Amino acid sequence: MSRILVTDDDPHILRTLEIMLRNDGHEVWSATDGESALELLAVEPADIALVDLQLPGMSGLDLLRHLRDRHRDADVVIITAHASVETAVDAMKEGALDYLAKPFSPDQVRHRIRQVERMRELRSQVTGLRRRLDEGGTSDGFLTRSPVVRHLLELARTAADSDATVLITGESGTGKSLLARLIHRWSPRSDGPLVLVDCTAFHETLLESELFGHVRGAFTSAVADKPGKIEGANGGTLFLDEIGETSLAVQAKLLRLVEDRTYETLGDPRSRSVDARFVAATNRDPRELVESGGFREDLFYRLSVFELALPTLRSRPEDIPLLCESFVEELNAAHHRRVERLDDDVERLLIAHSWPGNVRELRHVLERAVLLCPGRTIRRQHLPPRLLETDVGSTGDDGIQPLAVVEEECLRKALALGLPLEETAHRLGIDPSTLWRKRKRLGL
Repeated sequence: MSRILVTDDDPHILRTLEIMLRNDGHEVWSATDGESALELLAVEPADIALVDLQLPGMSGLDLLRHLRDRHRDADVVIITAHASVETAVDAMKEGALDYLAKPFSPDQVRHRIRQVERMRELRSQVTGLRRRLDEGGTSDGFLTRSPVVRHLLELARTAADSDATVLITGESGTGKSLLARLIHRWSPRSDGPLVLVDCTAFHETLLESELFGHVRGAFTSAVADKPGKIEGANGGTLFLDEIGETSLAVQAKLLRLVEDRTYETLGDPRSRSVDARFVAATNRDPRELVESGGFREDLFYRLSVFELALPTLRSRPEDIPLLCESFVEELNAAHHRRVERLDDDVERLLIAHSWPGNVRELRHVLERAVLLCPGRTIRRQHLPPRLLETDVGSTGDDGIQPLAVVEEECLRKALALGLPLEETAHRLGIDPSTLWRKRKRLGL
């Protein structure tokens, strides 16, 4: 059975489709306009979207374009009252999988849904075969059980197939560098070089020299010609890590580089060209940087053709046991240890921790524990004091917890049931929009 979003401004059609599809066993939610549909999809992804072409405000074709660009996992079936080859062709060109002409019968709807489901099943089988043939699987070293991260990795694969620029955002330690390496490895440029530039490691002038290169005499210490990282990335990928820390002057030169694939070395006015793909990353919110004047808006839009936002570790606790198992195995080999398991209490502490340093912090904690563990089981005493203090301080002597902690725990339990957004909100006694905002704020 599928998760189906129905978008139609006709309440009779909307209600009829809801009842019929739910009776057939599908999970269904609905919207009367494109804006509401996008709000629902931001929280609850759909497998299939039934979209009426004639919608108030945002048109059905515009909604289709949004789905094509932002929600690639949803297959769209257009509903049109104007059955003609022309409207069907226009919808197909924009990415619709099929269309239904009004008036339609329940059997016609069921037939279309079955066709889409069969196509999704075949596509899934092909993807599965590709994953098994590709060493390491889709994640290729990015270990996850999180549906959000798996979806992001699929988007990254799609981006890798093109030469489009990619902007990776996320807190420090979430795996931005690893994702950049995977994009390069999955791309047609994988045989070329992957050149990494840490934009925080150099002052402005030195960063320009590192990136663009310089000729002898360009500045006081330039005693010889030096090629830049850009030249070294020719035929491959240039990864600009923490690009949000660059100055506006450097950003102006990067804009020209990304737009035209041309640049100038320091001390030489001749224009040079490079055949490279650009991937950038930042641990800061690029939109806030733009608003504050710290980042060029035109460069942001040029870099974010594909924007991939890595979620925090605290928002995907299901990944912690998986990561622990992998890290312990890796650390055993590195430090000649024979640790086999984590005590249940330790696993509980690790899952409950907020992980401000994300995956990187988790690995460091486990490395310390593996080194301190004399036997085969990591226990509480092998963890850093800060994790134990968090555990002790989470509940007072009287058993009272902070309201924010109680609310987050309640939301996690409710969302873990996997119910539709509206039903989850109803059980919690809040509006769906309120639940959506709380999920976004907590990163759930």
